[in-house]
Amino acid sequence: MTLSPPASSSRFGGIHPLVDALAERIRQCRQDLPELAPLAIGADLEAISGSLDGEELFIRNEVHCCRGLRKLHLETARLGKGLQILHCVFFPDPRYDLPVFGADIVVGPAGVSAAIVDLSPVTEGLPNGISQALSQRQPLVFSQQRELPPWGTIFSPHVLFVRPADASEEERFIEAAVGMLQALGAALVAAVPQLIDDPATVQRWQGQLSYCRQQKQNDKTRRVLEKAFNPAWAERYIEELLFDDPPPLC
Repeated sequence: MTLSPPASSSRFGGIHPLVDALAERIRQCRQDLPELAPLAIGADLEAISGSLDGEELFIRNEVHCCRGLRKLHLETARLGKGLQILHCVFFPDPRYDLPVFGADIVVGPAGVSAAIVDLSPVTEGLPNGISQALSQRQPLVFSQQRELPPWGTIFSPHVLFVRPADASEEERFIEAAVGMLQALGAALVAAVPQLIDDPATVQRWQGQLSYCRQQKQNDKTRRVLEKAFNPAWAERYIEELLFDDPPPLC
């Protein structure tokens, strides 16, 4: 894939090329997953508009499920002409030995300020097949590494958190994200579900619950949503859509 515009430019009505390209690649990988189906959400959560500091805020959410993954969430957001966000999380069904896929991109007026992607374990480590697949990949070089936040203990050793400096680094970030999605897809196809009361299932459920609660410690997201809408709506958005706890095992 070639991203011809420079990192600070935009296209397709102002969408940054990295946000646009990664969202499309995620959709392509999503289509290959077994028994993919839309997941119903409230109409007021699918397409959202508001305002923040006099600028218009638009949020679009795409939510699906498939065999092995309880929720696949892709969010794209734009605030005025300056801020764009891509947020994606694939939450596994705890009966399957699978990690959480997560990717985020933050774009400001000067270009991409942060890009992170990971397959995050919900037990002590990644499943062997995924760990081997990621370890065998050629390391990708980026000029600006970012420091993980204090709650970043949920991430795997393969987490990539960078500030892409140019279009070639944006391409490398997409390559890393697609590689993780392909590793997850291959593991998903081969995975066999365990019983709902199996100790391993319970452990993965607890691990996913911990992942969601750690992510909720990101106060930046909450403050933006509270300012653009209101605290009650922000709480609902985070609890029901962004990082909803895995359903009780029953």
